[in-house]
Amino acid sequence: MIIDTHAHYDDERFEGDREALLVEMNPAGVCRIINVGASIESTKTTLELAKDHEYIYAAVGVHPSDIEGLNEETYDWLRQQTSWEKTVAVGEIGLDYYWDKESEVQARQREWFLRQIDLAAESNLPVIIHSRDAAEDTMAIMKKAHAMKVPGVIHCYSYSREIAEEYVKMGYYIGVGGVVTFKNARKLVETVEAIPLEQILIETDCPYMAPEPYRGKRNSSLYLPYVVEKIAEIKGILPEKVMKVTEENAYRLFTKMK
Repeated sequence: MIIDTHAHYDDERFEGDREALLVEMNPAGVCRIINVGASIESTKTTLELAKDHEYIYAAVGVHPSDIEGLNEETYDWLRQQTSWEKTVAVGEIGLDYYWDKESEVQARQREWFLRQIDLAAESNLPVIIHSRDAAEDTMAIMKKAHAMKVPGVIHCYSYSREIAEEYVKMGYYIGVGGVVTFKNARKLVETVEAIPLEQILIETDCPYMAPEPYRGKRNSSLYLPYVVEKIAEIKGILPEKVMKVTEENAYRLFTKMK
């Protein structure tokens, strides 16, 4: 079975056929989905999805580009959500310097990144990390998280093999999705080749990042077999082994997931 460790089924792009699509998941071999909050509002809709579907779990957190929604009141609300039985992670949190170039904004991103790592440490939950154009600062903060014994995954990994190997040495997982199937995904292919399968998680980031041959279209967990097959090809192993090991990895990291 396949576990999608990072999805956004609350996104408006699923508005017309969400329930019809989700009904297809279990018969297609997708046994668990972690829907991930990216703002206060999407965390609320994520929690609702997890309440309505037995096989969907929630990650609660605020993406670096949405930190304007964070204050002491909303942070306290997030803290309350971490204790729910189906909240399995704090995320997605991190840094994104691609859109935000101003030093003051980047400083606020780092502040709320650290605060949300504190939240994960308090609640004994792993973190789901978003990082774009911020490799050095993300690594510095994740070294602090490692010192605090906060586990996690670097979602939608986009940096070098060498940086991935540093994360793996600290026990962090690398999230691999549809990008690995792209023709220009040399860095990610090298990363998958170099790191142990035991440190890889399968994800979609749907509705984004659909794999070949659906690149540019709406993504869903139904396309994860293309990701599995590509990882198997890179590793020179059977797709069944990729599914088995990455499923075990997901349960090992997200310990509240049944």
